[in-house]
Amino acid sequence: MEGQNPILMMIKGNLTRPSWAFLFLVFTGATLFAIQITKKSGFPIEPFFSGDGKNSGLSGQVRQESCSGFFTEGPPRKVMKSIVEFGGVGDGKTSNTVAFRRAMEYMENFREKGGSQLNVPRGRWLTGSFNLTSNFTLFLEEGAVVLGSQDPKEWPIVEPLPSYGRGRERLGGRHISLIHGNNLTNVVITGKNGTIDGQGKMWWDLWWNRTLEYTRGHLVELISSHNILIFNLTFLNSPFWTVHPVYCSNVVIRKMTILAPLTAPNTDGIDPDSSMNICIEDCYIESGDDLVAVKSGWDQYGIAMARPSSNIIIRRVSGTTPTCSGVGIGSEMSGGISNIMVEDMHIRDSAAGVRIKTDKGRGGYIANITINNITMERVKIPIRFSRGANDHPDEDWDHKALPKVKGIIISNLISMDSKKAPLLEGIEDSPFEDICIRNVSILGLASPSSAKWNCAFVSGFSFGVFPNPCYQLKNNVSSSWCSNSEKQR
Repeated sequence: MEGQNPILMMIKGNLTRPSWAFLFLVFTGATLFAIQITKKSGFPIEPFFSGDGKNSGLSGQVRQESCSGFFTEGPPRKVMKSIVEFGGVGDGKTSNTVAFRRAMEYMENFREKGGSQLNVPRGRWLTGSFNLTSNFTLFLEEGAVVLGSQDPKEWPIVEPLPSYGRGRERLGGRHISLIHGNNLTNVVITGKNGTIDGQGKMWWDLWWNRTLEYTRGHLVELISSHNILIFNLTFLNSPFWTVHPVYCSNVVIRKMTILAPLTAPNTDGIDPDSSMNICIEDCYIESGDDLVAVKSGWDQYGIAMARPSSNIIIRRVSGTTPTCSGVGIGSEMSGGISNIMVEDMHIRDSAAGVRIKTDKGRGGYIANITINNITMERVKIPIRFSRGANDHPDEDWDHKALPKVKGIIISNLISMDSKKAPLLEGIEDSPFEDICIRNVSILGLASPSSAKWNCAFVSGFSFGVFPNPCYQLKNNVSSSWCSNSEKQR
């Protein structure tokens, strides 16, 4: 394997456990990164690689695996300014939209001249949306709170994403995200656990009242961007999906707390979309939708664009969502999804734990998904493969566009106080194949009927599963890849 990138090797094929060479690379990279972060750099936060995902520093800690190497730190920013220097007022009432936009216009001048950093000090900084620039750091000091404007006009309308063809909720355009970027490189959004609060209730009410004119905006959306770090912040009350990297590469989202009321509609935590080399780890999420959802475009628009999501690692994420899943693959997956590793998750009080979502008309594929070491508490349906609910962008979707689902490994999963056994529903004309379920225990089921697996149009293998799985997963012929998958990790 000489000459190949060990990070990419880790997530290729069957996503086997990285070699000692890779672990040495991670250790070396962490050490160099820690050395380079100084007060002089303007990036005075703890190193990526803390031992337990909570405490800063490396001394005395047991090092955990990390995919933070997807992000490459650049040289220190040449210019650092405070939002106060652009007229910002942190009283929670004064609009700072002009100040933030003026600041970003100034920072744009340094994208090719050493880069820049905008510091947001302690205070409550009300603002409408603003666009980031390349070679840039947005740094929130301790006690800094950025508040989303309550005026919809300060969230301008932008074109729909080409892989969706329209706004996800309404025809036509969509509101821009509060913090936005397009065609950027080398961007950091971080701080000393400062807060970005979208104040989404206004938007949720419009959704509930069916009075939305355009699709709601995200809290943070980065489009067609590369080498991005979002780290050590709290995100609250997003109007719609909270963090949405789309058509991006080499994105690290780490040590984030993402919160929304459990009844807030469609407030997904993190949704990588048509993106590759994505690292999501050490995050806590509470939301009214999926904690993490991997996507890649919607029906004929996603098929035409053909931008897959691939090489994505989701690790040490915990949280709750009463209506959706801890991790969802789909349902918008028409550009294809492959090489996804999910491990060390803790999901509680949720409708579903692990969910694969697709439907007729989607096309595309879901392949080579590895889900390992998952703990669930009071999750209604721990494992669910499901079809959609006739959810299509318009009448031009292709009824013959069938998704291909193959190669799903779910291992070392325990669900306590469960309500129902797994529900695995494939598609009649395109069955889900090579499903491997091993070392899985679904506990707390109250009756024989609730302990019965429900499967249709799926095939695969199972080992060490309780309660007994459906007959479609009892085909142990040529299943050595499944029985040996644990040894390969």
